[in-house]
Formats: sequence, C-alpha cells, structure tokens
Amino acid sequence: MKKYLFFVNQPYSYSILRPLQEEIRKRGDEVAWFVAGCTAAPLGPDEKHLKTVAEVMDYNAIATFVPGDWVPYFFPGIKVEVFHGMARNKRGHSSEDESDHYRIRGWFDLYCTHAERDTAKFRELAGKYRHFSVAHTGWPKLDPLLSQPVHGQTAREEGEPPVVFYASTFSRSVTSAPALVEKIGELARSGRWRFIVTLHPKMDAEIVEQYRNLAGENLRFVESDEDLLPILPEADVMLCDTSSIMFEFMFLNRPVVTYRTKMPGQYLIDVEDVGEVEVALKKALEYPAELMQATRALCDDLHSFRDGCSSARVLDAVEYFLASEYHNLDRKPLNLIRKLKVRRRLRKELRKGGLIQ
Repeated sequence: MKKYLFFVNQPYSYSILRPLQEEIRKRGDEVAWFVAGCTAAPLGPDEKHLKTVAEVMDYNAIATFVPGDWVPYFFPGIKVEVFHGMARNKRGHSSEDESDHYRIRGWFDLYCTHAERDTAKFRELAGKYRHFSVAHTGWPKLDPLLSQPVHGQTAREEGEPPVVFYASTFSRSVTSAPALVEKIGELARSGRWRFIVTLHPKMDAEIVEQYRNLAGENLRFVESDEDLLPILPEADVMLCDTSSIMFEFMFLNRPVVTYRTKMPGQYLIDVEDVGEVEVALKKALEYPAELMQATRALCDDLHSFRDGCSSARVLDAVEYFLASEYHNLDRKPLNLIRKLKVRRRLRKELRKGGLIQ
C-alpha cells in the first residue's frame, strides 16, 4: 500500500485534493492530510488527519501533494505541485512571463501542469534548473465537473426562473460585492431570477452578513468553506467580477457575466453599470455564438483534458517520476534563508492552530 500526504494551508485546497484522494483510494492506497494555516474542520471522519510534524514523519509518505506555493521541505517523500488555479495573470491573458505562477522556489520535485502552454513553459524552466520534472496531467479539481453529463444549456420548466451563480473575490479594488448587493437582492425578490451566492473567505464580514440576510425563497447563500463544484451545474449563468471561479464555471459550456472585471475578453459579457446587469444576464441566456465560441477556446487554452481523469494522470506521473526520473535530477539549491523562513512559518501556523505551545 502506497502512502501519500496532502499539505493544506488554504481552504480552497480541499476541493482540489479530494478528487485525488478518491483516485488514491480507488487504487487501494492511503492518504493523510496535514493542515497548517487554516481550519481542518472540513475534514470528515473517514479522512486521516495528521496533527503534528512528528506524525507526518512517522507516516513517511512517498509523495506530498501541494496546491500552494510552499511546503515543509523536510517532509518525507517527493513534493508535487498541483497548483491552486489555472495559469492566468491579472490581466486575463495566459501568462508567458515570469509571473508568480511560474516562479521556481526550489521546493518541488514534480510540477503537474494543466495545458500545453504552461507545460511548455515549465519544461523550459526544468531544462534551465534541472532539479525538477514536469508532467502534463490536468487539474484534479476539475475531475468532478468534467465527469458530469450536465454541460451546455439547461432545460427548465416553462415559467421556471433561471439560476444565477454569483461569486465575488475579496480584494477591495476588484470586488463587486458591495456594489451589487442591492441589485442582487432586488432581482431575487422580483421572482424573475434565482441566485446561488458565495463570497471569498477573506471578504469583509459586514458585506458577508448583508448577503446572508438576503437568503430566502429565491436566494441561497453558500458559506465559503463549502465545496462549490457540485453546486455549479445548478446554475444557468454566472455573475462574477475577477474571481477565478468563473473560469471553472466556463467548463460547463455556460456563459459568464462580469461587473467591471480586470480580466476582460470575448469570453465574457462585462458591464460597467449596475443597471446593466439584468440586461447582460438575459443576453447571456441567449448563448450568443461568438461568446460561447470564445468561452470554449479559452477553456482549451487553460486545460487540455475533458475526460475527468486528471487525478489518475497525476498519480501515474508520480509513479513514473519515482521509477524513471527522480534519481536523474540535480540537487536542489540550498535555499538556507527560505528554509529558515519555512520552519518559522510552519511553527507559527502550528502554534496558531494550537498544535504546539
């Protein structure tokens, strides 16, 4: 039985790693979770939770999977980067420069990439640094979404209002939540629309409470620690701003409307005025050919696979790497200052979680 470890330090990691957990279990192997920096409350009773570094060392996993940009370097086994999102920069174009997505910090042995473009970039970097390898696998998080048959326009009963999934990021410079709260409340009360609303975990608490108070017959408020992927197919259209969840929704082959987005493109209907929101939603429900063609092209650019089998490819890549590539890599740089910072950071996170004094 192979043992694997998940390193979690952000709430979004759970939905990224759970499809991988399912595939690991399907193969008769075992996985444990180590959580530092965020709550472990989402873990279920059937999920193995290692609470201390000592337990991690005793568990002795052959690989640690990480959806973030750091990992305790001294944990046993290889370190595998699976990423917390797809390769997009803040301007909304596929990033080809040395952005944060492509920053090599010296922690990872294997990078599991999502699309042809980011795979090529990471392989170029692998040739330069020679201390890690790259596998083109796809993103485990999308497996449940891509495995479902519900894609494209949904069939609704006559008179049944369409469902809008509203999601907003937290940054004050880009969030639409304060500007849209009254409009969303108005549209929900009108009965012409139903809303599913979720907000970023770091959203201002006062704004969150305003949206919670809108909950009713035509508006469902979803807490930020819930898994959103199973809920996305319930919506006919997404209303968003600059949150990356809109790209995930697009894989359902459904339209997205944004309010003053910082990632514009032909794959969105973007509005500048609150009064334009309902008109844009109605237009989106017509599935304009140019909009949907651009949406599909963007998805192809972001993620190469549509089979819902990325988790399997990740595990296959780990097995191949351990058997054929690991011992041919150069040693990683010493990174003494970074390693000291990681130890301090880990100690701080564990103390914050009450796991050490």
